Amino acid sequence: MKRIVITGARGLIGWHAHARLHAANCAATFKGEPAPFDIVALDHAAFDDDAALQAAVHGAQAVLHFAGVNRASDDVVEAANPAIASRLAEACKIAGNKPHIVYANSTHAASDTPYGRSKRIAGEVLSRVGGGYTDMVLPHIFGECARPRYNNVTATFIEAVIAGETPDINPEGRVALLHAGAAAETALDAAINRNTGTSRPETHDIAVTDLFALLQQFHANYQANIYPDLGDPFTVALFNSYRAALYPSGFPRPLKLNTDARGTLFEAVKGGGGGQTFLSTTQPGITRGDHFHLNKVERFLVVQGEAMIRIRKVLSDEVWEYKVSGDAPAPVDMPTLHTHSIENTGDTELLTLFWTHDLFDPANPDTFADKVLK
Repeated sequence: MKRIVITGARGLIGWHAHARLHAANCAATFKGEPAPFDIVALDHAAFDDDAALQAAVHGAQAVLHFAGVNRASDDVVEAANPAIASRLAEACKIAGNKPHIVYANSTHAASDTPYGRSKRIAGEVLSRVGGGYTDMVLPHIFGECARPRYNNVTATFIEAVIAGETPDINPEGRVALLHAGAAAETALDAAINRNTGTSRPETHDIAVTDLFALLQQFHANYQANIYPDLGDPFTVALFNSYRAALYPSGFPRPLKLNTDARGTLFEAVKGGGGGQTFLSTTQPGITRGDHFHLNKVERFLVVQGEAMIRIRKVLSDEVWEYKVSGDAPAPVDMPTLHTHSIENTGDTELLTLFWTHDLFDPANPDTFADKVLK
């Protein structure tokens, strides 16, 4: 079992990295195998407790260093990031350990600004720990559960689109985007394989006006029950980031029912560029699911019977519940990185339509067993 320490584990990249390590452990447990990772998740408070920090890094094979300060006065920012790095380096020294360190650096480190200097100096401190060092230079990160109005233009745009607002946008602005999941996977690969040197993950360059327009298009179509074409990985990542911001209040979504003397017709899924549709029956009192996905777009639609759909953000405790019925079909779409289940709460057989944007691949199912109700 590899011990991997994540600093800044409650931040965007930290949570995505933690979720992926958790997914690997879930997959192993489901197969009856030992969990491959001992995950030590640290928040900023850990850097105020020397003993706790030293205990965390003791025996660790790798440290993913995502903790840092990017929002404060210039003098605080300039001092804070090197100070955090120095405390981590000192903790490793006292613990007698030289883990491989993956440092979440920034493209701004090349600039002569308080933030740029602080990131650059912090990297120099960590590179001297001696156990292998990966300098992961990151652009603008976006992803599920990013904080709007907190140095994250994509999350801020998503919040504005959902609220029907238009923020001030620099018409000449451009941004290089990288999904937090891709950044996390790059960091994990470097840690596990002990890759050293500078890593610059591939980005998606886009004008900020085009980014906002794309999100507006997502929102307009999704309100009309239409998925975008999900054949492109960047579109999937951006769409999943947008969808995650709709929870918990954006579902279920009642469908338009066309009823006459013959019966009722409704449109279950539109768009998406393909995918896979399947039906299941579930006996009373039985629960299906209890798993999560990293990338898969998935829809649950009860067409007969009564059910309770439950969703919980991975690594958190709060559970959202959605009561649904075949008498009033209303889909609930599963957000990525959220474990989910569906329970037949009625007295008759439950009939549920499921849709996913890609075909099921047994070699790469993107499905990780994790009970919603702990």
